[in-house]
Amino acid sequence: MKNNPLGPRPGRGPRPLTAGRAAVLQLLVDQPTPPRLAALAQTSGLHPNTLREHLEALVADGWVRRVRSEPQGRGRPAWRYEAVDDRGHDEYAGLATALAASIAATSPAPTETARFAGEQWGRTLATDRGTDPRTPEEARAEVVSMLDELGFEPEVDADRPERVRLTRCPLLDAAHRYPGVVCEVHRGIVSGALASYGVDPAGTDLVPFAEPGACLLAIPPTTR
Repeated sequence: MKNNPLGPRPGRGPRPLTAGRAAVLQLLVDQPTPPRLAALAQTSGLHPNTLREHLEALVADGWVRRVRSEPQGRGRPAWRYEAVDDRGHDEYAGLATALAASIAATSPAPTETARFAGEQWGRTLATDRGTDPRTPEEARAEVVSMLDELGFEPEVDADRPERVRLTRCPLLDAAHRYPGVVCEVHRGIVSGALASYGVDPAGTDLVPFAEPGACLLAIPPTTR
């Protein structure tokens, strides 16, 4: 008898999209604002009943969300539809918040604990990328690319490449609640990745919520 491993099985992914539903989803992605059913039917050329069937299936699988229109006159406002670009993010963010709360409450040195965890994570991320930057400048560019893939949307100062604006935060709510933990993890990711590339991370700094629309990351000129 074949032994089964302990623990749950891997989670099921969403049902594969049919060609018709994939086309509707792409059409929603391309819209500047969430359209109503009638407007989407006119744009797509599909019969409203066919389009409604596609939309309901996309909503059920988490690809699309429904939002109410602004009230106009009497009657219930119509539904609008928009593509969801953060599927699974809420669960991830909730877990991160719970972990940050646990570190803040139980660790005698939560900042150091968070930074150490981030450094280990950064080393793993750098190793998994399979790249081998030859110079400190290439290592810095690789780290910036990694941050972009993680969802920070970094903007490098053209005149001062050691200065990077992080215009998004994938864990913004958790960072607001526990900045001494979450932001230190993010700082540690950068330091750990640089160290993995053989670069001295000394001087690396992260200033959370430093300016409207961004945190500021400093990756100074580094040496091997």
